[in-house]
Amino acid sequence: MRCIVIVKATKDTEAGLMPSTDRLAAMGQFNEELVKAGVMLAGEGLHPSSRGARVRFDGAQRTVIDGPFTESKELIAGFWLWQVKSMAEAIEWLKRAPFDTGAEVEIRPVFEAEDFGDKFTDALREQEANLRAQIGNRP
Repeated sequence: MRCIVIVKATKDTEAGLMPSTDRLAAMGQFNEELVKAGVMLAGEGLHPSSRGARVRFDGAQRTVIDGPFTESKELIAGFWLWQVKSMAEAIEWLKRAPFDTGAEVEIRPVFEAEDFGDKFTDALREQEANLRAQIGNRP
């Protein structure tokens, strides 16, 4: 199963404070372990919400809301995309992450084609396969 591991923002990440060299090295080591184990598919840190925007959809109307956003506990500072056998395996990996006090990280399964049942028609499956192939061929 694939899951997204969502690292929640903190006051420091929202202030744009960069991690120390030691912290970056520890995270690099953890990421290396994930890659060697075949778990990590992707992972990135995100700039503070002050550099972002939201788009609100209401019928045909689109409203752009520029950051920063006020509820830092609802914001994301980074993510991983992992391939694991189970949620329990993802939790065990995450327990090993080099976070210190105050960090909160959420794990959520990613929908797979089979999760949609017969609503995900053969034509839609083919379309998705083609899109994934195109993404995989990017430099």
